[in-house]
Amino acid sequence: MSLFGRWSLNISLGIVAGIVAGAFWGLVFLAPELTRGFTPIQLSAGRYLAYGLIAAILVLRSWRRLFATLTWREWKALAWLSFAGNIIYYFFLAKAVQTGGIAMASIVIGLLPVMITLVGSRDAGAVPLRSLVPSIFLSTAGLCCISWQHLQSGSLAGLLYASGALASWTAYAVGNSRWLARLQSVTPHEWSMLTGLVTGAEALLLAVPALPSGAPQHSAAEWLYFAAVVTSVAILCSIIGNGFWNYASRALPLTLTGQLIVFETLFAALYGFLWEARWPTVVETLAMALLVAGVASCALAHGPRRSSVAVT
Repeated sequence: MSLFGRWSLNISLGIVAGIVAGAFWGLVFLAPELTRGFTPIQLSAGRYLAYGLIAAILVLRSWRRLFATLTWREWKALAWLSFAGNIIYYFFLAKAVQTGGIAMASIVIGLLPVMITLVGSRDAGAVPLRSLVPSIFLSTAGLCCISWQHLQSGSLAGLLYASGALASWTAYAVGNSRWLARLQSVTPHEWSMLTGLVTGAEALLLAVPALPSGAPQHSAAEWLYFAAVVTSVAILCSIIGNGFWNYASRALPLTLTGQLIVFETLFAALYGFLWEARWPTVVETLAMALLVAGVASCALAHGPRRSSVAVT
């Protein structure tokens, strides 16, 4: 019997949604390479201004009901989640890609499953932490491999920026999952659009410092190219990718949802190797294999019987 055959339909759909989200999110790592002449703060401001504008249009039909449903507490949560999971995360990610390369940044982000699992292990119904030791060991070994390689090449700054992205997105993923579990009156798509709306408002604060940020002057054609890239990232990664992720977050327990983020790492690494027109090195291959083994070990530790959260 296949793995998906052993899970309920809701769990299977949640897993598929998480994988699809990873495929879209992996494209995020290409944007800094495609826009080398622009700074990370410009990338962050541009992407999330586009995200906010599109989200505002898409959420317009449900605005009155959502405004009446959400309290000040939910709006504060949206502000925090938007800042941690979008603004700060993408700034660190862009800096990591530009200073350390796509492959290194994507593999460090591959530790997200371990980080989220460690936090989620404190939730009610989670498996005992001792059952997750093999997964944590394998994933940490994967990070050590890639860290050693890039420390040898002198890209410590890239590694530090990638670690900052890892920390900020871990905080977002955990908080977002828990808020989705509480707000049954808001659909995953609506929550994603509201996140985009708030992120766009926060990105307005970045627009002023983003323009005179020390980058060289650009022509009108270069700005149009930049606008096309950040708008594409906003649609594919923020609108579509986040929508699939929110569905997975509501369908799956946090410790299982966290494991699916490894697909962002794998797709990002694949896109990076294609962009750089090279095969992965032995160390990079070993690191990715260890990360995947860690995720597989964690999934086995949970077992299908433990994942009984239903989509509503």
